[in-house]
Amino acid sequence: MKAVLLAGFVSMVVALLGTPLFIRLLVRKQYGQFIRQDGPTAHFTKRGTPTMGGVVIIGATLLGWAVALLVTGTPPSASEVLVLFLMAGLGLVGFLDDYIKISRQRSLGLSARWKIVGQGVVGILFAVAALQFPNSQFRTPASTRISFIRDTNIDLAFAGATVGLILFVIWANFLITAWSNAVNLTDGLDGLATGTSLIVFGSFVVVGVWQFNQSCQFLASAGPSCYETRDPLALAVVAAAITGACFGFLWWNASPAKIFMGDTGSLALGGALAGLSILTRTEILAAIIGGLFVLEVLSDVIQIGFFKMTGRRVFKMAPLHHHFELQGWGEVTIVIRFWIIAGLFVALGIGIFYAEWVSG
Repeated sequence: MKAVLLAGFVSMVVALLGTPLFIRLLVRKQYGQFIRQDGPTAHFTKRGTPTMGGVVIIGATLLGWAVALLVTGTPPSASEVLVLFLMAGLGLVGFLDDYIKISRQRSLGLSARWKIVGQGVVGILFAVAALQFPNSQFRTPASTRISFIRDTNIDLAFAGATVGLILFVIWANFLITAWSNAVNLTDGLDGLATGTSLIVFGSFVVVGVWQFNQSCQFLASAGPSCYETRDPLALAVVAAAITGACFGFLWWNASPAKIFMGDTGSLALGGALAGLSILTRTEILAAIIGGLFVLEVLSDVIQIGFFKMTGRRVFKMAPLHHHFELQGWGEVTIVIRFWIIAGLFVALGIGIFYAEWVSG
């Protein structure tokens, strides 16, 4: 528990103090955000706001995690290294996207094809490695079984290990792409994605600590409700570090934002969320915990699908937060109300998580 608290505190302080320094660097180099021409006109005033703030979130997370391990004398586990690799790898893809936008003076960065390729390379490496590194009890970080609150009976290795590996790589990459793009879509208003991420990753701290206290590996007489997660406390440390980094960054990202996280931050946070859901064996539960991100994606899918079928729009603009902007809601009002909705989804998810354990 000491490592969990220390990781969260250090990453929060680093992000809180490091963000204004990074803002000065970006301003000096004139690395500002470009605004999409088809977006709400109110956003044109944000043109030139420093972006790529995800660098601070990633850096603060890594530093908070490293300090926690050094102080407590805890060796790194395969699970936490894998999540941090996924976070940093997708952050690099997002950084390239942001840099192209800035250097070429346009609102579009990497093409969709190259962004998917980048996400795919990182995702495949993560997925393959997640089925390696068995510990002394022969548990690997991930499992080929589809998970809800824990592994279900749906096993992707139904036709052998090779088929299982291939199907798991496809499944893991679907989750990674879905979550990274979901956070990316949500990052459209000052503080919206950061605040929502803070709440969601905070819930994974609770999940990790609870799984550690009820682990099948550590209980002398493990009951049927124990958890098979390989490194639950280590994952809680990573989740705490990300939560702390989001806390510190939100101070400067809240309306009116002094800096945006950019694709560097949104892809990194989405990747970390996917990684935590896979390695804590809560892949489907994560869709409830991160319900606001899911709503944002669904609004975009519905808008595009309905328009292609009928030529009409369901929302004034997608994703969902832009619809309410064009309805006349203030930006701060939308963000705070969406935070409340995100909190309700997290409460529902944690409630289901605990209820399953009690009933089990």
